[in-house]
Amino acid sequence: MAKYAAQGIRVVVATFTGGERGGILNPKLAHRQDILDNLTQVRRDEMAAAAAALGVEHRFLGHVDSGLPEGDPLPPLPEGCFAALPPAEAAEPLVALIREVKPQVLTTYDETGGYPHPDHIQTHVVTLAALALACDPTALPDLGSAHEVAKVYYDRGFTLERLQAIDRAMTQRGLDSPFVEWIERRRRQGAQPGGVSARINVAGFLDARDAALRAHATQVDPNGWFFAVPRAIEREIWPWEEFMRAQPAPEPGETEDDLFAGLR
Repeated sequence: MAKYAAQGIRVVVATFTGGERGGILNPKLAHRQDILDNLTQVRRDEMAAAAAALGVEHRFLGHVDSGLPEGDPLPPLPEGCFAALPPAEAAEPLVALIREVKPQVLTTYDETGGYPHPDHIQTHVVTLAALALACDPTALPDLGSAHEVAKVYYDRGFTLERLQAIDRAMTQRGLDSPFVEWIERRRRQGAQPGGVSARINVAGFLDARDAALRAHATQVDPNGWFFAVPRAIEREIWPWEEFMRAQPAPEPGETEDDLFAGLR
C-alpha cells in the first residue's frame, strides 16, 4: 500500500468493524485501564496513525466487531455483530465505497480469513458479495452508479515458502528464528504451497510498514515476532509481499510483479 501510494495511486483501506471486542495483545499495555475504558476510540486513533504512516486513506464501514469466540463448543456470536449479518446486508457500505472510489484493484482475505477469526472469514464472504452487487446496475441504485473492479487479489502474507526461507537465513547467521513453531505446525497440518500469482517488491517500504504496525500498539508488541527478523535479512531474502489473483483467475504459472499489470 505504501509503495503504490508513493507512486501517486489513490489507496483506500476499508475496515468493516471498529475492533470494539478486541483484546490487548501488547503486554506493556494489557493492564492500562484508560485503554480498556476507551478501546473503541483507541483503535480508531491507532488506525488513523497507521494510515498516515502508509500514506493512504481509511474508511470505517460501521459494523460491530464480533470478537474471537473461545471454548468448546464455541459460544454463539453476539447479536447484531458483523459476522452474524446476512452478507448482502453487510456488503452495502462497501458497495457504496466501491462505487464512490471506483478502484481498479481490490485486495482482501481468502476463504480462510488468514486465520479463522469470524470477522476475517466474513470479510471474504461480504467482499465477494459487494463486488457482485457493485457492478450490477439494477442493485442498490441509491448507492451510486455501477462499477466493476478489474482485478481482485487475496493476501498471502505468510506462506510456508516465505517462513522457511527466512528461517534458514536466520539459522545460518546464528540467530533465533521466530518461525520454528509456525513451520512445524504447518507441516503437521499438511500445508501446501501458498498459491501465489503476484510478488510485489517492497524492500524500500519496510520502514513505513513497521511504522504502521507499531501504530497498532494495542495489538502489536514492539518486542514481538513482527520485529524479530532483521530488516537487512528480510530485504535480502524475502523483499516481497505476495498475493493470489482471484478475479480474473491467473493462467497456470503466471506471476505478476505489479498488481496494476495490464491497467497502467
